[in-house]
Formats: sequence, C-alpha cells, structure tokens
Amino acid sequence: MEHPKLGPTQALIMHRALDEAGGFSVVVGPPRECKAARLLNSKGFLSRDKVRADLYFATGKAKAAFAGWVYQPDVDSGVIVETIAPGETVTQLQVVGGASDLAIIIRRAQGLFDDGDYDAAMMLASGAYDQAKAAAGYARRMQASEQLISKALRMQADALLIESRAKMALADEYDHAQAAGLVAVQGRPKKVSDENLFRLEDVGLSKAKVFEARKLRDAEVREPGFIERVVETRVAEGLEPSRAVLKKEAGHAIGTKSASKDERGDQLYETPVEATRTLLALESFSGIVKEPAVGRGAILRVLEDAGYDVLISDLRDRDVVTRDGELQQVGDFLHSQPGDTEGTDIVTNPPYGDVANAFLAHALKVHKPRKMAALLNLNFMCGFEDPDRVFLMHDNPPSRVYVFSRRLPMMHRDGWDGPKASSQMNTAWFVWERNDEGFYGLGNGTFETIRVDWQRYQSAPLLAPGVGGHAGPIVFDYLDDEDYTRTTPRKSLDERIEEEFMRAILWMKHLEPFDIVKFRQGVGLRTSVATALIDTFVAEGLVEPAGDGAWMASGKGINMIATVGAVEGVKALRAGRTLDEAFA
Repeated sequence: MEHPKLGPTQALIMHRALDEAGGFSVVVGPPRECKAARLLNSKGFLSRDKVRADLYFATGKAKAAFAGWVYQPDVDSGVIVETIAPGETVTQLQVVGGASDLAIIIRRAQGLFDDGDYDAAMMLASGAYDQAKAAAGYARRMQASEQLISKALRMQADALLIESRAKMALADEYDHAQAAGLVAVQGRPKKVSDENLFRLEDVGLSKAKVFEARKLRDAEVREPGFIERVVETRVAEGLEPSRAVLKKEAGHAIGTKSASKDERGDQLYETPVEATRTLLALESFSGIVKEPAVGRGAILRVLEDAGYDVLISDLRDRDVVTRDGELQQVGDFLHSQPGDTEGTDIVTNPPYGDVANAFLAHALKVHKPRKMAALLNLNFMCGFEDPDRVFLMHDNPPSRVYVFSRRLPMMHRDGWDGPKASSQMNTAWFVWERNDEGFYGLGNGTFETIRVDWQRYQSAPLLAPGVGGHAGPIVFDYLDDEDYTRTTPRKSLDERIEEEFMRAILWMKHLEPFDIVKFRQGVGLRTSVATALIDTFVAEGLVEPAGDGAWMASGKGINMIATVGAVEGVKALRAGRTLDEAFA
C-alpha cells in the first residue's frame, strides 16, 4: 500500500500522533512543528483540540491512510545538514561526497516544497544555492571544464527556483494571515493566542524579503513562467543564475504600466539629466527656448548649464524659478498663445498619455517653433487613429528621431516613493525642424532615425546655443561602428597597435587585474584594437591570466612598465616638466 508523502517534520508529528500508547495525540512545540501540524490538519490527517491550540489528534482518515506505515527518520546517506533554529540563517552546510550530495539536498528541498513545508524548503534551498554558487565560482577560477561549470550552474539554478517559489508561497501565507488578523504586531492586543500568530522570524523572513517575494510573485502572475524563463535563459547562456539577476528582472515589472489613471495624476515624469545632455550634444537651439512642461525643472537646469535662457511654464505651480529669477508661468498649454515668442524653439518632455498628441500638435500649429525637441515613448512613431498623431507624424513629420539604444534611467512619476527600478520604456528624442519652404520635416514625408547611446555623450561637448543646426552622432575611436563620413585614411590595425602600445603599457602601472571592457574603456580604444593589444601582450609574455576572463601584468610586464615609464619620464623632464609631474 502506498502511503502519503510527508516532509521530515510532518512525518515525525504523524508518527507521534499515530502512537496508540499516547492516545493518538501529539503536542507540538517549536514553530516548525506548529506549521507542520497545521498542514496535516488541512489535509485531514489531524484534528485540533478545541481548547488547547498545541494539541492535535490523529483522525480516522490518518489511521486508514497510514495503516502499515513505518516511520523512518530522515537520514539521507551522505548528507548532513545542521539544525536551523527559528530566526537564524544557514551558517554551514556540510556536504559529504561533493556535487552528487548537493543534488540530494536540492531534491530534499523540492520534496519539502511539494509537501508544503515552505520554510524548511526555503532554508535548505538557500543553503544549496550558496554552496552551488561557491562551487561555480571556484570552478571558474580554477579554469575547470565547461561541463563542471555547467553542472554547478545547473544546481545553482535548481536551488534558486525552489528558494524563489518557497519565498513566494510564504509571502502568500503571510498576506493571508495578515488579512485574517493573525500576524504578530508589536503592541497588538492579544486577541489571538501566540500559537496561532504568524511571525516572519519563525520562517526566516524579514519585511524586506517579503517585499521582494511579492515582487517575484507579481511578476510571475503578470508573466506566467517568468522566474523559470529568467533562470533557464541565464543557464543556457553560460551565465550565473543569481538572486541579484532575478531581483533586477522582477524589478522591470515595476513601471508606468502598473500605475492607475488616478495614480498617474498630471503625468509628471522627471527627465533624466542623461537624456537632455545627449540632445544638447547633438542639436543646437535658439538662444532662448521654451519649456512648457517644466515640472520641477529637470530639463531647465541642463539647458541653463549649457547657456540657454529658458521661458518656463506648467499646468501646475511648483514655484520653479530660472537662474535669472523668472518665476514659472502657470496654465494649460493647450490654451496658450505665443504672443511675441512665436517661432521660439521648444525643448520639452510633454505629459505622457493621450494628451501628448494634443500638446505637441498645439505647439506646432500655434507656437510654430523653428525647432522643437520632445522626449517620447518610441511607440509615438506608430498610431493612426488620433488626428493629432497623424498631424505630427504624417502631415508634419519630425526631421530626426534619436533612438536611445540603451534604456534611460527610470523616470518615476512625481511623488513616487516606492522602490526604484530600471526603465521598461524605449524612448527617443523627436526633433521637428522647419525647412526652407516653411514646413516641418525633410520635405519628402520621411525622417532620419539615428541610434544613440546616452552613456557615450555624458562627457561630450555641447553644441553652442543660438547657432542652430545639428551634429552627427559621435563616433569614438574605440567604437566598433564604422564611420563612413571620414575623409582621412583609416590606420591599419598594426599601425594602431604600434601607436597605442606604450600608452597601454603605462595604463597597467597600477598592477590591478583587468578585463577587455575595463582595458578598452581605461585606455580609450576600439574593441578590435584592445583585443589585438591584449593578444600581443600575451604573445610577448607581458600579461598572464588572473581568472574570470581577467588579466594582469606578469613579471616581464612589470619590467616593461618600469622601462616605458622611465623613458616617458625622461621625455617629460626634457619638455620642462617637474620631477613630480614627470613620474606621477
């Protein structure tokens, strides 16, 4: 006869409850036993005493289901797991026999989860995750075979899946207990006996962990299979399936989509400085510009830093003042008239939602700027039902659309005090400019779409105010993209290596490990040149592996650094620099 499957704590309680000598009763003590007893009660195997909350009796269903059952303590061969006291974390996980025994622990954790013993499953899976993570890191450092690394990542992924699902289940239980008034609260009148109260510390959780578990749960509800998809994608790509990655991906579910219409209010989303700096490195505007949706002044401050005078207004009065002491105007832009400012350029991040169509159409029709730049969702390119959208994108299309290839930092709505997240939204600067015939656009109904990475423009020089015009996207030496507008001959790879060799050697003088990205960015090289230089250093024995894809100067390399440094120092002294400057 097949008997019901039980977790270790449930099995122990059931064994005691089925003991005829004890009157088919069991008294539970520690929180874990209380939890297991409640689960057995929900399955119909135990009934609870009407007076004593810690006293349970075996039911007739249990006696029938467990007839002939022999209790065997859970002593899986080769696995020793330290006892975890309530409120403590896993401090040590002893695994005898290596990876095979770690796999046994993961299977045990899955069994506990299947039995509904979520807190035990979470703690066991957490320990297995830490062990597998350490094993994967060690395997990489020791340059183990891909098979061993993949095996460690697989176990880390399995443990993370169980841990995450257990956390979500415990968060659900906490929410249900909270709704029923069964959550222990400091200072709360004791209308409920201590035995029936749900305490986070009893299941190894904190309020912060419950919050993170809810985020995972909400992401899973919104996108069924979300957690497994994220974890399996990482494993398939040979990357670590970590808690941090899962937390970050779940955070992407927080965004403008989750806010109700009432919560969104007047649609104020502060513009990241990075966005405005990128625009001003690519476009020049009239010396005076309008910002009709000034908000709290995010765009205003960057414009003023660049030398522009700004006319500011907004639907709401937030007491924003320019550096010249001009207070913002207050009013609905849709009912505004330009007066003597007709033709003045506009730079703005308009209110999001349907009002953006009317807002920008009014700007072109009534204020008639020579040039207007608006930060918009990339989806603004699409749509045909709204007549204002048709006017903006078909009848009077922009001249240029700068699409951010890298998503901007999150633009949280005004007043948002929740967790900060990376952006879900793809955005672009849409730039309308009047042509010589007085119309907007290039004159043929088309517009340029230009991909830009905002990170590469944060230290770029800004175009001067008042000169008009625009610049092509920046092309750096170290970028892989070819710049076909160049008129000078491109140097060969060998020429670039010879040219950059000494500078790259000097860059290594701090003797810190570096990878290809750090090397490329630190020296300021295109990827192909950086890769070729490292290959040259390896071939000449100047660098040696430092683990995890990193390199560091070898003994021979250190001698080369000293030699090159001395040569360059002498050159600097001959050029008139001081000793400290020459050998800094």
